Amino acid sequence: MPNVNLACQFCGQINKVDLSRHDQRPKCAACGKPFLLDRPVKVSEEHFDTTVLRADVPVLVDFYADWCGPCHMMAPLLDEIASQKAGELLVAKVDTDRSPAVSGRYGIRSVPFFGRFEGGQMVKTAVGAVGREGLAELMK
Repeated sequence: MPNVNLACQFCGQINKVDLSRHDQRPKCAACGKPFLLDRPVKVSEEHFDTTVLRADVPVLVDFYADWCGPCHMMAPLLDEIASQKAGELLVAKVDTDRSPAVSGRYGIRSVPFFGRFEGGQMVKTAVGAVGREGLAELMK
């Protein structure tokens, strides 16, 4: 069972979510709001380790900033990946301005920065507006 711990975007409650049941739209145990796993999930600095490093599935993390033009250009491609790979891969977004400790831990100095995490480790990276081909390379 591919599980991931997600903080509810509405109430903040941590929930253990079975990604294989993504099509059944799992709901927060506390407030009942759905987890939308067919799109990128925002992850705060506070929940990064719990969500990304402890996931049972690979996690593609988009380290971005709201002011970054290339980050906005890459967003539709990440939406596609999240939709196509729902249930087997989690696509997460981390705002580097709001998560400086996580950015510092991984030496992120430029955005967009993409990291693929497996088993609690970053195993592949790409920097910049790498396009569809660059993101596909991270999926291999």
